[in-house]
Amino acid sequence: MEEDKKLDGATVAEAEVETAVAATNLTENEKGDDLHGENLTERAKVLSPGMTVLKRFFRSKLSVIGLVTIVLLFLFAFLGPVFSPWAANGGTVLDYDPSRVKEIITPTSIMYEVDGKSYQAMGIVVSMPRSVKLGDISWAHWMGTDDMGYDVLTRLMYGGRVSLTIGFVVVIIETIIGVIMGGLAGYFGKWVDNLIMRIVDILSCIPTIPIMLILSVIFTESGLGNSIAKLYYMMMVLCLIGWVGTARLVRGQILSLREQEFMLAAKASGLSTFSKIFKHLIPNVIPQLIVSMTLGLGSIILTEATLGFLGIGAPLGTATWGSLIQLAGKSTFRQYYPNLWVGAGVCITLAILAFNFVGDGLRDAFDPKMKR
Repeated sequence: MEEDKKLDGATVAEAEVETAVAATNLTENEKGDDLHGENLTERAKVLSPGMTVLKRFFRSKLSVIGLVTIVLLFLFAFLGPVFSPWAANGGTVLDYDPSRVKEIITPTSIMYEVDGKSYQAMGIVVSMPRSVKLGDISWAHWMGTDDMGYDVLTRLMYGGRVSLTIGFVVVIIETIIGVIMGGLAGYFGKWVDNLIMRIVDILSCIPTIPIMLILSVIFTESGLGNSIAKLYYMMMVLCLIGWVGTARLVRGQILSLREQEFMLAAKASGLSTFSKIFKHLIPNVIPQLIVSMTLGLGSIILTEATLGFLGIGAPLGTATWGSLIQLAGKSTFRQYYPNLWVGAGVCITLAILAFNFVGDGLRDAFDPKMKR
């Protein structure tokens, strides 16, 4: 019996030793897991705010499609004419050398009688060469030629230059004016805010298209109808009318930011008003401004196309997407020569969709609450 008790005691002692070893191993494993977790935390890559925005932006397929479309449109408009054989003189196909003119002018004899006497006169018949025949689609002219002898594809490229340039210039100037006026209204408040907001309300009530129609008539009567200066004046009018939306956006953001802690610290440090507005408040509004500018580009291009379709945009002879699509207003061109205006319509549609896709992607990327 005593031997059995000794054996049982030895068994219990061995069990206690095994339990202690197991607990030690478990503690070491937990420590290893903690150390491993610490190593993973230390090795984790922390993305900057800019990289986080880019990652969110490129995660959206529509945003990427829009960005690629914009790049292709810019290459088509600004680099395409370099490779076009008809880029000289804005895409004209007909060259006016004397030998070419002799080929297309044909004299004819006309006989007629007056008071019983016969007379003979010479008439001239002008026949256009096949290269400038209306709607002549060939390997040399992939989209044909228009009624003035211009290569349609080359004119489409030049039109993209003007339309895209107008869009970007107008949006940039609108944003600058809107940031200045909205920043002053939001920061100073009181009578400054009331004055600027009343100006914004007045400009918001001005109808754009009727005003542009009136100004177009004035410019035409003053001799600027066929001058490139007409285009610059039209851009100025669009800038003066279109900054109100940006001003309201900036004012609303600054009203909510000027009472934040960082602005109290800026006041305590004795910074100037200019520094507090343009170095502390405006940078916090830049994400919203980028989205607003991107979405505004599509509307500016559409406005230019509308003005060009109505014939009150760019001067005569200047290729824009709006002036090219104006040819659809003639029933003959609309029915029998769609190659003259369909390309401009497709480019306008692609540009507007692309800028809207990019604007939506930037809006979601700058929003910290968006988890996609």
